[in-house]
Amino acid sequence: MKKISIRSGALLIAATALVSGCIVAPAPYHYQPVPVYRATAPAPYQAGNEVYPDSAPAPVVAYAAPPPAQEEMMGVAPAPGYFWISGVWLWEGGRHIWHPGHWNAPRAGFVWVPHAWHQVGNAWHLTGGHWNRR
Repeated sequence: MKKISIRSGALLIAATALVSGCIVAPAPYHYQPVPVYRATAPAPYQAGNEVYPDSAPAPVVAYAAPPPAQEEMMGVAPAPGYFWISGVWLWEGGRHIWHPGHWNAPRAGFVWVPHAWHQVGNAWHLTGGHWNRR
């Protein structure tokens, strides 16, 4: 019987591993949509990953009630003067998707108007969060 050296054994193991058909799957894609508002709205203001218009966007209508708001841990503001924008259930792709809250810098001359769901008959209307001139 022929002896196999350590070096040849290591090469044999490495070659076996290469030809064994290992497949590395790509990481799953995480889609995080950015709210889209009507084209006639004024230029939007962008803070972080969220885009907010300078006036109320067209309401979104859904025929399913939004779930109760999720509890959120606010933590500490990243800088003095920042304020908390609460998370909200948004209607996307025919279902409610939770968008977590975040800290936001204030805008001079504007006040933040938060997202709000209102029931009208059997429909639910979402008025999107936006900046309003003072």
